[in-house]
Amino acid sequence: MRDPAWPPPAVLSGVDFNAPSIEVARALIGVGLFVDGVGGRIVETEAYDEDDPASHSHRGPSTRNGAMFGPPAHTYVYRSYGIHWCLNLVCREAGHGAGVLIRAIEPTAGLAVMRQRRGDVGDRQLCAGPGRVAQALGITGDHGALPLDHPPFELRAADTPCEVACGVRIGISKAAEQPWRFGLAGSRFVSRPFR
Repeated sequence: MRDPAWPPPAVLSGVDFNAPSIEVARALIGVGLFVDGVGGRIVETEAYDEDDPASHSHRGPSTRNGAMFGPPAHTYVYRSYGIHWCLNLVCREAGHGAGVLIRAIEPTAGLAVMRQRRGDVGDRQLCAGPGRVAQALGITGDHGALPLDHPPFELRAADTPCEVACGVRIGISKAAEQPWRFGLAGSRFVSRPFR
């Protein structure tokens, strides 16, 4: 039986998930993201929207991308190139097909668990890149379409104001010029420096 508070609130840890993906991607910088207590501070994101040719939702709902069209403040998990899981947080009102890709986090909790999952790599490489984030946090397809305000997920509001850097997205061929990549200015944990 569902919790009486279902669906989850659209505003979590100071982030309004009903907002457009660009706003949510920027607002998530500095927010803590944890899965079963393992995680850290989000330091890099990318925004995707239904009218964006680079987005999985651009051609409409499908079996693969259905979670993107569901309620906000849920997850959309997909496998990239058949190898790496990637974690997205759904935003905008249900039916709009928008999400934010978590590109990098600064690991702060459960580093030993992350190293078991990722191998013996330095702290900077534990969660620098979307595939690494998912692997370090133990994300799989089973985490798709889950609410962010229920275990195993936890979001914690940023504890200090963040200076946000902005740049073009990485590793895409369509709409590559869009400045929809956001990061914590000066962070050494981003997947690629901002210019």
